[in-house]
Amino acid sequence: MPAEVRRAVGYALDRKGEDVTVLDLRPVSAAATDYFVIATGRSDLHVRAIAEHVLDSAKGEGNRPEHVEGMDQGRWVLLDYIDYVVHIFHPAVRDFYRLEVLWGDAPSFTFAEPDRP
Repeated sequence: MPAEVRRAVGYALDRKGEDVTVLDLRPVSAAATDYFVIATGRSDLHVRAIAEHVLDSAKGEGNRPEHVEGMDQGRWVLLDYIDYVVHIFHPAVRDFYRLEVLWGDAPSFTFAEPDRP
């Protein structure tokens, strides 16, 4: 798993993101990205706080997203870094979209503690 992906996991955990999971899409799809980083926030405000921390921390390393969606609503924030996409969900939205089930054939890794390179 690339260092940028591990750092994104750590940034989500820094802000108490829950159920932080990485899906490795490379073996199962020629998708537009290699990895999904998925995290849950307890509220809209928490979702935005996690997303802002990931954005700010990655920018500090010179890594800027190609695209950002959902920051205003805070229900589902998507940060597209091309090689990986960070999804930060409100619990009900994560349960509705169930990306881990949709991409169920992808190897997945769940993190409970910051995973730093």
